[in-house]
This record gives sequence, structure tokens and C-alpha cells, in this order.
Amino acid sequence: MSAGMSEGGFIRKKRASRRKVDYNERAGESGDEVKESEVVKESDEVESDDDEPLSKKRNVAKRKTQRKTQRKPKMTDEEKKISRFERSTQRMFQHHPELADVFKRLRETPRAKPVRAPQPDGMSVRLLPFQLEGLYWLVQQENSKYNGGVLSDEMGMGKTIQTIALLMHDLSKTPSLVVAPTVALMQWKNEIAQHTGGKLRTYLYHGAARTAQVEELKDVDVVLTTYSVLESVYRKQVYGFRRKSGLVKERSLLHNMRFHRVILDEAHNIKDRTSNTAKAVNDLNTEKRWCLTGTPLQNRIGEMYSLIRFLNVEPFSRYYCFACECSSEQWKFTDNMHCDHCGHVFMQHRSFFNHFMLKNIQTFGAQGLGLDSLNNIQLLLKDVMLRRTKVERADDLGLPPRIVTVRRDYFNEHEKDLYRSLYTDVKRKYNSYVEEGVVLNNYANIFTLITRMRQLADHPDLVLKKISSGSNDSSVIVCQLCDDVAEEPIESKCHHRFCRLCIKEYVESFMEENSRLICPVCHIGLSIDLSQAALEVDMESFRKQSIVSRLDMQGNWRSSTKIEALVEELYHLRSDRRTIKSIVFSQFTSMLDLVEWRLKRAGFQTVKLQGSMSPTQRDETIKYFMDNIHCEVFLVSLKAGGVALNLCEASQVFILDPWWNPSVEWQSGDRVHRIGQHRPVKITRFCIEDSIESRIIELQEKKATMINATINQDEAAINRLTPDDLQFLFNN
Repeated sequence: MSAGMSEGGFIRKKRASRRKVDYNERAGESGDEVKESEVVKESDEVESDDDEPLSKKRNVAKRKTQRKTQRKPKMTDEEKKISRFERSTQRMFQHHPELADVFKRLRETPRAKPVRAPQPDGMSVRLLPFQLEGLYWLVQQENSKYNGGVLSDEMGMGKTIQTIALLMHDLSKTPSLVVAPTVALMQWKNEIAQHTGGKLRTYLYHGAARTAQVEELKDVDVVLTTYSVLESVYRKQVYGFRRKSGLVKERSLLHNMRFHRVILDEAHNIKDRTSNTAKAVNDLNTEKRWCLTGTPLQNRIGEMYSLIRFLNVEPFSRYYCFACECSSEQWKFTDNMHCDHCGHVFMQHRSFFNHFMLKNIQTFGAQGLGLDSLNNIQLLLKDVMLRRTKVERADDLGLPPRIVTVRRDYFNEHEKDLYRSLYTDVKRKYNSYVEEGVVLNNYANIFTLITRMRQLADHPDLVLKKISSGSNDSSVIVCQLCDDVAEEPIESKCHHRFCRLCIKEYVESFMEENSRLICPVCHIGLSIDLSQAALEVDMESFRKQSIVSRLDMQGNWRSSTKIEALVEELYHLRSDRRTIKSIVFSQFTSMLDLVEWRLKRAGFQTVKLQGSMSPTQRDETIKYFMDNIHCEVFLVSLKAGGVALNLCEASQVFILDPWWNPSVEWQSGDRVHRIGQHRPVKITRFCIEDSIESRIIELQEKKATMINATINQDEAAINRLTPDDLQFLFNN
């Protein structure tokens, strides 16, 4: 063995210093503020927490050269007889023997029976029996080695009120931090005030209120902020932003004080572990950590890792070296090759979660080692997660029945001709991709074509009257996926702009791993932080560019089959001579604009929730709908309000456009069917027959096991839009 080698691998050697690249300079960016986490000052050193360092993305020739210089010890005959996974596991256990019985200890952990905690003092509302059981579990978890966990009750069962009860049960001199989506911020503030009689002091760290100092925040019980604010202050502290004087770094108040507990509402917002948002929450200084989410798993098993990493659940959140006793919570390879702690190369380090769970599931599915890994995940979740469903606790909840129906209509002759023409063109392009074997390479184009067919099923004008991305009004931001005025617009590293939900759905439905994602506009590798702060939108320009402003609505404008079907449903509700409020959901902003115009002409009073609204504007809009008896219809963009809303005043839900991920529709229905609802709830899903929508409805049923996979001890179904799914969508 050479002097430069140790028994387990290679020791760090002195390397020639490399000039750090200013990505801002390379991109030719001239803006005031740095928006990408990769931008660093030449003298800065960034500690990466990514599983894939930059060196993994170098060209093949360089990697081959590295392999030649890193000769592994020759395998013994015994080693050749076992799988690669077993060999690497043996090496890990050799240097980390404490890991050998991790899953055995989990299996032997006694499971306590549900116990009801006493009603917390100071709460102005009586908790239901299952909520008192939830409070007991929350308290026990905080006193355990985990110092927190995941509260994953089904949507509408009162995760917020159980968390408020925990805050009242354990009042600390140190404040707690609640991080929530923007739309839920005022709801948290109002519910804390309502259920505690003002006993808990809150501070809204958002907008102009971000000028507070540490001493001011120490005097409150609960600090409320949003994911976008947290990501913004973290980015400015770590990466800085440009000013005339150069790169300036700004100290983050939230990252420079200690909290008693941090609570992540809708915690699946951090499911992308490489995003700045995930890094921002992981960098918070706190004693207790909580994740609240009704859908901890939406698309891929790997999404669970971000929650495990935030909760610091050992050993699942750590990285281990196969060549020595080194382990760490962060992936630290400053030179992109050697571990900062032990000097061994990155190939000799692996995440415990990836090694024992994720990789086997990706390779074997729900069979063999993959099934073993699924069982291991379930063992872990039993220790750190509490999940109850409405069906399980129906007696406690006392919720009225919920009826879900699909209303099926057919195109009129004009719509049928347009759709047939579009479908023929789309099918021809898709078949050419199949024949050439380039379906995966053209997934971005296929996704856009599917979006066009979905829009035409809503109304032909969504396709025929789309906004030009070269609009003369530079203040108008157009989504380059749906060709509509962008709601909550965010920007990719290649400077293309999208609605947050549009690009999120594109990313999540992609058939390959994230490293192979391509931009749907320029077709280079896609790099985008889905949780970044939304770009500023000029509200006046937003209104001027609405589809209603671009059409001759007073002339020969023609409604669509789907809009008239909605009007018919609402007229039926009116004929019952009862005050029944309804919520109408659509993914497309322009569709809601057309619906709003048509309903007002039909005599319905409506309000609309849009992604461009501030938290205060959203709160006032919701209050107006809830309190005004004459306001019958609430139009909600799924891009703005599919989650974190409590709209119990309504009892009718209309979902205008289906999507193959059923969790989107489940979340919409749960805005109404939740604690506080006393009337039967009816959810109507609209579907145009002989269109792509009828195929999507069938595909939903095929994908429906995804959300309950793993967390409800069913076999996993990894949800991607696979080539088979595409073939299914394009079949006649």
C-alpha cells in the first residue's frame, strides 16, 4: 500500500488552488440582487449539503481519469459472491458497528396506546377526543430523543389547533417560530388569537414588519413568517446581494436567535432538499422541530428525506464514510472531492437514508430489497409520525357526509372541430417522437401540448387568445408553460419565468431524476428553486392583460360547454331557495376570468383569490366571502389557494380542470370538508368526454394509491408521468 493511502481509501492530497467562478458574472446578470444560491464571492467558501457535488457532473473523460488513479483493493472470492449493496453495507458496519441493529431496535420499540391529555388551560375551545390524544403524542415526542416529529393528520382534522394546544401546554420564555405559506399566515394569527383569548402574543415577521430587532422578538410567544421570507433572509446572509459597492451580505435575524420550537406548516414545501428553502429551515437554531402536513409524500419516496433531515432523526439524517469512522449531518466537501472531516473522496460517503431506503426502492420497486426498504421506512414513520384519517375518527369528528361526483359533458360542434384539429396535430408529434425513440428528450414539448389540450377543454379562447410572451408591456410576466399572465411568478437560472404551480407540476411529473430535468423553453438543464420569493407583479398591468380585456366580450363572444355546465349547476342551487355558498377551483387564471365575467352576467355575486394578493388582501377577501350573505361564489386559483384555506362557510366545491395527481383535488375539497362544517358537502368534478380530461380521470384512479403509499403501510407507487402513462393519455 502506498504512503498516500489508508486502509479504507484515499487521504486528501494538496491540490492546486482553483479560482471560484462568479456565476453572476458568467450569466451576464446586471440585476441588483443575487437570486441564485450558486453565486459566491471569490473569497467565500460554501458548505454544500447536496448529495451530488459539482464533480459528479463533470464530463465522462475526467471521471474515467479519476477512476484510474483511485484503484480499489482487489475483491476476495467471498466478496464477489454477494451483491454490491451487501458489500457496501458490510463496509459501513465495519466502521460504524452501532448502525447494524438500527432497524432491529425500531422493530422492538414498544408502541404506546393512545392516551388523552387533559384540556390545556387557557384554551377557549374544547378539543375533540382524538385531538387530546394528538396533544398527548406531541408532548411525549418533545420529551423523547426526537424532540419533535411529523403531525400528518388528514387535511381538515385540526392540525393547527392541536399545535396551538401544544404551545399553550408548554409556554416558554423563548419564542416559537411558525413558518407557513403566505396564504395561511393570517389564518394562523387569527386562530391563535381566537383560541387562546389573546394569551399568546404573536409577531408577524413579514413585509414592513421585518425591521424588528432580536430583543423585540424575544418578548413575544410566537413569531409568524413565510417560507419565501425565510428563504430570502437566508440567501442574503449566506450568498449576499449586489450593490454598487460590490457583494453585500445581510445578517438574518431569524437565523441569529434561538427558538424554543420551529413549526413548519404545510411542511412538504421543503421536499426538495437542494432548495434554498430547505437549507434555510435546516439552518434555524431551535430545541424542538415539528412538521405539519396532510400529504408528507406527494410524488416520490425521496421527498421524505427533507423532513427527516429537518427533524435531525439519527442516523437517518446523517452521512457516513465507508472507509473510516467519519459521519456528519452535512455534506461538506469544500474542494468538491475530499471530505472536510476525514479526507476520503465523496464516493466513499453515503447518506444512511439513501443507502438503506431510497436506492433499493428506486432499483427494485416493491420487491426484494425494495420491499425491505419500504418496511424500514414504515418502521421509522411509526416512531416519528402521527397520522389519523377522517374515516378512522369519524365518530369523534362528527363531520357531515361528503359526496364526490363527476359531471360529464360533451363538446359542442365548434369545440369538437377545434379539439379534433389540435389533437390530430399533437398525436402526430407524439407518434413521431415514439417512432424516433426520443420521447424522453422531448418531454417538455409533450407536457406543453398536454397543457394546450387541457386548456381547450375549458374554453377555446385559452388557446386561441393566449398572450404573446413578447408583449409590449414589460411589466407583464407571462408564464412560459401556460401562456397566461403568471401567478406567483418565479424565474429559472436560465431566466425563464413560470407560474409557481405550473413549473412545480412540470418538475414533479418529469419521468427521470431531477438531474436530467430540462427547461421547457430553452431545453438546457433546468435549475430553479420552487420556493423562491415570487417576482413583483404590477397589479394594474395584471388586470389590463387579463383575457377579458383582450376579448370583445360585448360582441360575439361565445361561452364554452364547461362554463355553461357550471352556470347550470349554480342555478340548480339557487332554485332550492337556500343560501348555499360555492367554491370554484381552476388551475388557469384566464378560465377564472371568463367564469367571473359569465357569472356576473348571470346575476351571481363573486369574489376571486389570486396569487398576486398580499396576505392582508387575501384575508380580507376570505372574510368578505364568509361574512357577506349575498356573495355566493368564491373563485379560487389552484396556484393561489389550493392549500392552507379554511372555507367552511361553503358546502359546494366545483373543480373545473382535473390533474393526474389526485392530491391536488383532495386538498381543494378539504378546504370545505373539515372541522366546523355542519352541512353535507358536495364536490363536483367537471370532465369533457372524448377529450384528454376523461383520460386524466382514469389516470387519477391509477395513481390514487400514491398519497397513502408508505404512510398508510400500503405498497409504494412512485408517481411519475411515465412513458406508459403518456401512451395511455394519447390513446383514442
